[in-house]
Amino acid sequence: MTDALKRLSDEGVAIWLDDLSRKRITSGNLAELIDQQHVVGVTTNPTIFQKAISQGDGYDLQVSDLAARKVTVEEAIRMITTADVRDAADILRPVFDATDGQDGRVSIEVDPRLAHNTKATVAEAKQLAWLVDRPNTLIKIPATQAGLPAITEVIGLGISVNVTLIFSLERYRLVMDAYLSGLEKAKERGLDLSKIRSVASFFVSRVDTEIDRRIEKLGTDEAKALRGKAGVANARLAYQAYEEVFSSDRWNALEKAGAHKQRPLWASTGVKDPAYKDTMYVEELVAPNTVSTMPEATLEATEDHGEIRGDTVTGTYEQARADLDALERLGISYDEVVQVLEDEGVEKFETSWNDLLKSTQAELERLAPSED
Repeated sequence: MTDALKRLSDEGVAIWLDDLSRKRITSGNLAELIDQQHVVGVTTNPTIFQKAISQGDGYDLQVSDLAARKVTVEEAIRMITTADVRDAADILRPVFDATDGQDGRVSIEVDPRLAHNTKATVAEAKQLAWLVDRPNTLIKIPATQAGLPAITEVIGLGISVNVTLIFSLERYRLVMDAYLSGLEKAKERGLDLSKIRSVASFFVSRVDTEIDRRIEKLGTDEAKALRGKAGVANARLAYQAYEEVFSSDRWNALEKAGAHKQRPLWASTGVKDPAYKDTMYVEELVAPNTVSTMPEATLEATEDHGEIRGDTVTGTYEQARADLDALERLGISYDEVVQVLEDEGVEKFETSWNDLLKSTQAELERLAPSED
């Protein structure tokens, strides 16, 4: 075993686990990952919860109680998922305290069916923050057009946010703007800015999956030379934008008032194409003050054979821009790709949410007490 995970942490990359289940909590596995593998946070999404609830009997006791109370399937899902997030937040609380609130965070997503409804997203974010009731929670809000004003409003209420489903550089700049606007609102309301945290989840591997598909259709050697380069290039340019925004006069005024930078979080770090090294998105996106959230397989691969070579982002912007420009010249439209990915991302989470509804409903029926 290498100690690649420690080296990654030492470079300023926070390692978060992109998975959660009741079994992971009750077996002591999450505590073990924190203790031994430098994990300092957890992210969840509807797909993760759907998988957790449909496997094994870890939720039977709670579902049986919910069935006896005849709660709706939506309420059951919220009771189940917020219980897991609350317990995970408690396990991570020492990390939260030791890092002054920067890490030790657990993310929970608003209902993805609300992705295009600003008011409903704000209402759901407030409800989730109230239900979990832990200071080390992050509420996940998608970076859709309707999500942007919701981010500003929720941050302005003093609720910490994980902005998810960011694919484009233009949208990422709007996300950072929404965060700063939210901090300005919070400041006007007299809230303590030092208690508000945020990460911006910039998706990586899905960009390569979509662009590589288009490269294969072109089939030329020139096109094939660009396979597997877009995801990293896009994320590196996002970091350049982050450096720019968080050194501006507008930011400096907020920092003086106690605000914290919104860290870039590299999401979708699991490598989808077996032709690529399985730790590629971890190794190529090492930069200070970032988060890398990994599925367990990627975490284990990084621990086993990851090569952490120091900062692999700063100073790469010219090459990253050249790679994206080369794709445009081939006729692969960046704007079209990122829009497809956002639409697909929302749709995939909606599908997972509907699957979650179905599997939870089935469990409620299976465990319902017999009518005597």
